[in-house]
Amino acid sequence: MNYKAPIEDIQFSLKHVHGFMEHYESLNIDLNEDLLDPILNEAAKFSEQELDPLNRVGDQEGVQWVDGQVVTPSGFGQAYQSYVDGGWPSLAQPEEVGGQGLPMSLSLTIQEMWQGANQSWSMYAVVTEGVCSTLDKFGTTQQKSQYLPKLVSGDWIGTMAITEPQAGSDVGLINTRAEACGDDCFLITGSKIFISSGDQDISGNVIHLVLARLPGAPAGSRGLSLFIVPKYKLNSDGSLGESNSVSCTSVEHKMGLKGSATCAMHFDGAHGTLLGQEHRGLMAMFTLINKSRLGAAVQAQAQAGGSHQISLAYAKERIQGRSPRSDGKSGADAIIDHPDVQRMLNLQRVISEGSRSLIHGGLKQLDIAQWGDESVAAAAERKLSLMTPILKGCISEWGCEAADLGIQILGGHGYTQDWGAEQRLRDVRVTRIYEGTTGIQAQDFLLRKMLPDVEGAFNLLYKDIDKLSATLTLNGEVKAGILRLQSLVSELRLVTNLLAERATANDGVAEEVAYDYLMISGYILLANQWIVIAKTAHKILQDQNSDGDYLKNKMDIATICFKFMLPRAQGHLAVIKEHLPR
Repeated sequence: MNYKAPIEDIQFSLKHVHGFMEHYESLNIDLNEDLLDPILNEAAKFSEQELDPLNRVGDQEGVQWVDGQVVTPSGFGQAYQSYVDGGWPSLAQPEEVGGQGLPMSLSLTIQEMWQGANQSWSMYAVVTEGVCSTLDKFGTTQQKSQYLPKLVSGDWIGTMAITEPQAGSDVGLINTRAEACGDDCFLITGSKIFISSGDQDISGNVIHLVLARLPGAPAGSRGLSLFIVPKYKLNSDGSLGESNSVSCTSVEHKMGLKGSATCAMHFDGAHGTLLGQEHRGLMAMFTLINKSRLGAAVQAQAQAGGSHQISLAYAKERIQGRSPRSDGKSGADAIIDHPDVQRMLNLQRVISEGSRSLIHGGLKQLDIAQWGDESVAAAAERKLSLMTPILKGCISEWGCEAADLGIQILGGHGYTQDWGAEQRLRDVRVTRIYEGTTGIQAQDFLLRKMLPDVEGAFNLLYKDIDKLSATLTLNGEVKAGILRLQSLVSELRLVTNLLAERATANDGVAEEVAYDYLMISGYILLANQWIVIAKTAHKILQDQNSDGDYLKNKMDIATICFKFMLPRAQGHLAVIKEHLPR
């Protein structure tokens, strides 16, 4: 089953649902339709022609570790060189460091197609973008000149080296140490695990951003500093020098993403330089982590869409059983005519298309925070900080559900490798884990972002829902859905206030219900996006002669969200109420 880049749906979301052309113009970003469409089309071509054919190859061959060296699957290196030759790594980097100066929203939008075509290969490409942003924000003039040109061009690949065997999400337990060894030089010693692209054979150098602890540093996360540690040292003229004391000691044998090198790394007195201020490393690293969390949401959404493509093709082809809606003229029907299969296919669309719209809404805030003036940038950054755990946490949960539904639709054929459905589930499953598990996203959202400022945070996230009108000229299910959605928001506000009142009790209740709270918020925002999608489709149908079936279908899928997805929020709400005083 060949992957087909969903260009029409991406353009519909960008241009019509979210008004990105007007959005870019308002921020003085030089990106009009005449530039946007060719970029999207070229990205689609790259995903379909170069990346998709390597998806099964990467899964079957996997990454090899030979004599301490990582060997990537056949074709991965050539595809990466095509990626570099196409100028893709520099797309959203500032012009002053060799980039093309286009917005990060465009880059992350394009990544949907790459992740949908080949998530394993994409792991080599996407982390460097965040490494560049971190270096650009915190690096010295010398560090920028040494590293950014090669990273921005894609000639070198960057990593973030955080996790240690004894320190997963609790970074305060990190014990990799750094000792000064001269002017601007530190010796880094320690071991890291789960380092994506920690080593590979497709780029000239690997630039690690390593969290480590200086002598006498405060305990916990407040004592961490960030260091730039290259695989190969640099000569004074910027050329590659001798090997640094950095080695890959093994590659992880994973459930999925077998074509992606996830490495155990050892730093044995490796030479590095301090990035940013001493003991402020975690703050600097969060520039990269937050970008990666948005990237994880894109991965999960992309895999949901890819799984739907497989499921739809199979459901049209597979003849089995008699549908209750059958005309009775044939002995059996295609399973796409069976109501239960239709339910699952529609849920995949609710998830993939609704999640795309959620992500695009978040990307607008990302642009405003970066490109807007002070009067709007701070509010956009705060809203994005509220949205990020929802995007990462909820969409990764839903993406796994969509991929699992794909296996269910295909039945036994889904459980085999024939159609590629099972690979999508294995590959997407990690999105619920890395960059912080769903539970960690939930606790960040509820305990750190909602409860300290209930009124401000709540209004920032949900104010648009309060303004929705149930008198919109839409079908009855969507009108009723608006009223149900507004009622749910009111209930959630009451529950949030009760949780805030007992937040000082330190009894663990907030932590226990944080997951349910996060999922409620996700379902609310997902349903709201489907209202916006339905409104947009309806308006286009009224205003101009467009593809009526395409637009009417969008409106129909919105009703599926209200019938099958939004009701789940009530179950999560009931869980929270069980933990509160009656």
